[in-house]
Amino acid sequence: MNIIGLSGNVKRPSRTASLVEAIVSVAKDRLGSQRQVMEMVDAAPTLFRALRSDQLDAEGRAIIDAVEAADVLVVASPVYRASYTGALKHLFDLVDYRALTGKRVILAATGGTPLHGLMIEHQLRPLFGFFNALTLPTAVYATEADFADYAIANPAVRERVERAVSELAHILPAADQVTVAGVSSHRPARIAANA
Repeated sequence: MNIIGLSGNVKRPSRTASLVEAIVSVAKDRLGSQRQVMEMVDAAPTLFRALRSDQLDAEGRAIIDAVEAADVLVVASPVYRASYTGALKHLFDLVDYRALTGKRVILAATGGTPLHGLMIEHQLRPLFGFFNALTLPTAVYATEADFADYAIANPAVRERVERAVSELAHILPAADQVTVAGVSSHRPARIAANA
């Protein structure tokens, strides 16, 4: 299984990138999967050279192909003006609208106050609803106070990371069995969600 972590940070160091790294690492340890983390601070300059997917150069196409080919996405953004960053939005503007159907997605964000955590439900979750992806019920949100030197320091945040990965592990067997049986790619997500 291939897990791609996408962090919407546009500067470094980044608490958001640390949160993505933590989630992807727990998932790798639990599921024995391949992993890759992309930060928008690195990817955005390449992606912004194209306004449409047919304008992508080889480097940009490789980024989008990796996202589209992932089995699982871990997507996080710092909360910026009540939403996710424009760099992350541009990445998903370049992804084929059919490519994420049935993909499992763990959502996360970082922000200044606990109230900013609502961005996940009002912005990120609807984005993946458009793509017909399966977002896991538990999202992971952290504020600046939850970190020490850009590493997660709050046990409650670590517990949410563990819960989100446990949900992922729980739905993967059912989803993968249905896929093997020859059902279309978006159908396993619906069956797994109702299981």
